[in-house]
Amino acid sequence: MATRGGEITDDLRLASAWIARRSTAVRVVEGRIGDYAALLIEQAASPESPSAPPSRLAREREAAYWLTLDAINFGSGWFPTLRKESGKTGYRTIAAGITRRFNAQGGWSAVELTQLTAAELAGWLDQDPEHELIGLMVRSLQDLGANVQRLYGRSFAAVIDASGGSAVRLVETLAEWRCFEDVSVYDGRRVPFLKRAQIAAADLHRAGVAEFADIDRLTMFADNLVPHVLRLDGVLWFDPELVGRIERGELIEHDSPEEIEIRACAVHAVELLRAAADPSGITAAEIDEILWNRGQDPHYKASPRHRSRTTAY
Repeated sequence: MATRGGEITDDLRLASAWIARRSTAVRVVEGRIGDYAALLIEQAASPESPSAPPSRLAREREAAYWLTLDAINFGSGWFPTLRKESGKTGYRTIAAGITRRFNAQGGWSAVELTQLTAAELAGWLDQDPEHELIGLMVRSLQDLGANVQRLYGRSFAAVIDASGGSAVRLVETLAEWRCFEDVSVYDGRRVPFLKRAQIAAADLHRAGVAEFADIDRLTMFADNLVPHVLRLDGVLWFDPELVGRIERGELIEHDSPEEIEIRACAVHAVELLRAAADPSGITAAEIDEILWNRGQDPHYKASPRHRSRTTAY
């Protein structure tokens, strides 16, 4: 998805800053940015050496694994209704099921994905095949398979190779596929969050399947956990009425103004944190990872975060 005047991730940065200036339900507490950026730098892991490129067979398998998993990396609004593995979150329960399939029988081929049924996927994930989320995941995986089969000769690695070493170009490619779509509209302006397309690029880069020279051009991955961490840590302010709704467990409608403001203000806050952290060189994706891991602490889990039933996150 080429964008006029720049990259799609720059479009998101500009749109998020624009929303943050007019947002009413959520605000960035800019006075907290400097100290919080220093805290994140302390928590940042030491840079690792780049992974050795996997073998051709392993690389195809790895590419298939991450594209398959990230095509269904959504459902946080349904996670409380899932049957979870002991000690696992909703996401880790889904990831464990996909890993079981890859370990037991290898990944689904592109053709097999187009023919995937709810019963088969639910079996690997240990879920009810009639669950609404399973149906949405099946449709997403069928679309993934159809695109890989039609456009890339049934090769998952070819999807990555076509990006020419650009994470943003891969995001723009995935943005055209229904299985990765995630664009909201706020007061008439498009907001291309593309959370899962961006995290797919980051996952493939971290796994050594791809070497993206522009990984720093990704934004944070706008979900419901990172904004929650930023709120509890005082970097984001939520309107008390919105906080009350979240704490009562009310679903926040996807694409509603307040839901878009939560995601956009989190993106903008991370961009401000990244700028304040210079010259450390920390990227928005690395800040996202730190905040996501921070959110696994019982302190953050003890307080409800917003839930929206959407395939975006």
